[in-house]
Amino acid sequence: MTGDDLAEIERLAGALLRNLSAGQRRKLLRKMARDLAASQRQRIAAQHQPDGSAFAPRKQKAQPVTGRGAACFLYPAGGSGPPRRVIMKSFTWGTGRSMTGFDIEAGGIRTFEFAKVVQWLPVPPEYRNRTSGRLRRRGSLRRKAMFRKLASARYLKAQADDQGFWVGFSGKVSQIASIHQNGLRDKPSLRTRAIEYPRRELLGTTPTDREHLLDLLYEQLADT
Repeated sequence: MTGDDLAEIERLAGALLRNLSAGQRRKLLRKMARDLAASQRQRIAAQHQPDGSAFAPRKQKAQPVTGRGAACFLYPAGGSGPPRRVIMKSFTWGTGRSMTGFDIEAGGIRTFEFAKVVQWLPVPPEYRNRTSGRLRRRGSLRRKAMFRKLASARYLKAQADDQGFWVGFSGKVSQIASIHQNGLRDKPSLRTRAIEYPRRELLGTTPTDREHLLDLLYEQLADT
């Protein structure tokens, strides 16, 4: 929140806020900043816009298709050497451009691009009909509520002095938040095309927020 939010309270409260001492204002505004930050976190966790409507849902990704069995092919090796033979126990593909599976020779899960396959080969008899089971889709956190980390106290901060307060994001995180706040275009990764994100207002006061801030002001005035 910026000085504009405090200006709204000042317009409603008139000269009352200015009649407080610097120490009283500082104490009050710190309380306002903390409470408003907590309210923002709760609203984001509930996946709601300031007007009470729900955030636009995350676009569902197609589940990858799982290959049962094995695959064998020649794939470019690192450097300028000849392509190496790859034998994969089981594999998945979701976009049609790559596949991920257990590379027996490498001894771990690897991803290969279809366009780079030099030649498909018959699966050696000793590896036929062998599977390592269905590979589980990674990234389970993505199916949980959006902006869980972004809304944490580590990134969503609040500060105040005797002149005003603010609640928001700073540094590189503020750029990410701004994209969602305003529904801008951005690349999910360097190798993908830019997409337009739905507008999800991470920051914004609700009527309840404004009433609470005014209540804090009146309580402070009553104690002076």
